[in-house]
Amino acid sequence: MPQHFLVKSEPDVYSWGRFVEEGKAVWDGVRNFQAAANLRAMKPGDRAFFYHSNEGKEIVGVVEIVKPFYPDPTDSGGKFGLVDVAPVVAAGRPVTLAEMKQTPELAGMALLRQSRLSVCPVGDSEWDTICRMGEIPAK
Repeated sequence: MPQHFLVKSEPDVYSWGRFVEEGKAVWDGVRNFQAAANLRAMKPGDRAFFYHSNEGKEIVGVVEIVKPFYPDPTDSGGKFGLVDVAPVVAAGRPVTLAEMKQTPELAGMALLRQSRLSVCPVGDSEWDTICRMGEIPAK
């Protein structure tokens, strides 16, 4: 069964629009051990919400993992890695951080408990709730 995640990007650095134009991306720059462990857990076919951090603070789309974790050539210590992702669908409407905080079904969500984590898991019920909120097909 596919797993679900959330990946964050600052829109002024790498936006959803740019990602969609490019059609595929290497998800890089992760230097937190817990976020890196979440990247390592990703498998092809898993999906993640694309979250604009700092500006907007909202889920704007869904990505699919197309290449599993592999070593980051810029990490001389060999502790961190990358995954490749492709866009799946834009949110019908963005789901803001404020909305998520006000939704009781999302109270335990990693994004809300560990707000600085750049890659985090999303539970199945959390995924379904956010898909409903954002008018996103759940599959």
